[in-house]
Amino acid sequence: MIRSVLMALFCSVLLTACGADGEPVQPSLNANVGISGSGAYVNGGVGLSQGPLNIFVGF
Repeated sequence: MIRSVLMALFCSVLLTACGADGEPVQPSLNANVGISGSGAYVNGGVGLSQGPLNIFVGF
């Protein structure tokens, strides 16, 4: 359930970024891969910023 909600949110962010409703907005991407004593980890996020509105989705 939560995966489908996150995928829907991610797809809507991409649709907004492509310029479907006006000029395209370039999204930002943050990705980290690391190794610690307990194993490897991956995290990151995708964001959009336009005027006073900022949207960031982390994973």
